[in-house]
Amino acid sequence: MTAAATAFAQAAQERQAELDELRRAARALADRFDAAYWRACDKDATYPWDFVRAFAAAGWLGLLVPEAYGGMGLGVTEAAVLLHEIGASGAGMSGASAIHFYVFPPQPLLRHGSEAMKRRWLPALARGELLMAFGVTEPTAGSDTSRIRTRARKQGDRWIVDGQKVWTTNAQHAQKILLLARTSPRDAQRPLDGMTLFFADLDRRRCDVRAIDKLGRAAVDSNEVFIDGLEVAEEDVVGEVGRGFEYLVDGLNPERIVLGMEGVGIGRAALGHAARYAQQRIVFDRPIGQNQAVAHPLAECWLRLEAAEAIALKAAALFDAGRPCGAEANAAKYLGAEAGWAACDQAMQTFGGFGYSKAYPIERLWREVRLLRLAPISQEMVLNFIAAKCLGLPKSY
Repeated sequence: MTAAATAFAQAAQERQAELDELRRAARALADRFDAAYWRACDKDATYPWDFVRAFAAAGWLGLLVPEAYGGMGLGVTEAAVLLHEIGASGAGMSGASAIHFYVFPPQPLLRHGSEAMKRRWLPALARGELLMAFGVTEPTAGSDTSRIRTRARKQGDRWIVDGQKVWTTNAQHAQKILLLARTSPRDAQRPLDGMTLFFADLDRRRCDVRAIDKLGRAAVDSNEVFIDGLEVAEEDVVGEVGRGFEYLVDGLNPERIVLGMEGVGIGRAALGHAARYAQQRIVFDRPIGQNQAVAHPLAECWLRLEAAEAIALKAAALFDAGRPCGAEANAAKYLGAEAGWAACDQAMQTFGGFGYSKAYPIERLWREVRLLRLAPISQEMVLNFIAAKCLGLPKSY
């Protein structure tokens, strides 16, 4: 082996050792919160503050925030591993989302905010002292963000915002909202121009926040937000006026990578439960896992989870190296969501009627992982991207 090859192999081993240590530390912390904790959060729709504070105290909320602003200054690979371990601990989307929203929604501030904005808000986010909501989706626009109706008009040194958002996470508790609004009319030739990002105060006098009663992840709230005359200071504009959608897109690839890893982690949590149950459950004088009709579907789930993790880590490595990763990032989200869902569904099938019972965590994981096939981008939109960008097929949307 040449000296260069030896150095490369040593660097790879050291890198793997670092990630393994991160996995152990993250899992040890997440494991302090057992199935009973998450069952109670889900049942009572209670935000998992104890969980968030534990990760804040360990410094994990500032994982992607540069050290200059009080964070760790690490990469998307580390974030992907962290969120995977949270999902795999059994915390599901309730735990993963609670940490995810400190790691990824602030990225437009980090990448495009003013120096004053970054120094004011990023340290507080890294310490877990500031919770933010994310206001992009609207009920009439769906996946066509260019058609949002929320408007912001300039009035003196302020912006006045009116409109409506839906599926706004964290709005019950958040102090700030990253808000996308139109600041100029839609141009059919450049429909995604003319939208601006604001890091606005979530002023309850001007924002009517209504919780959505939903299938899963009750611990982390989703909301409708009705905005009537919300005032936003000029210094709370993120980057340049009119380029808000561009700033959002800039952070989509890393978020899709990590969401895929969350799906893999949740799937592995469910698969672990199913494998143990299949070893212990005796029917007709033999463990049910001895039957290939039970064993083979679980084995197939293992294979899918391994493959989904591999593409996600490849995408993360490309992103951290500054290389294009659009196809890999979208593949990571798609495959992680599919593999996670398949593992949870097969775990429920393995448990049979007991899987449907809340005495076991399977049904909660099953409900929560289903979200990843819908949001923040549908599986169909991922396939649209792959068809057009990777296969060269005519754009269908």
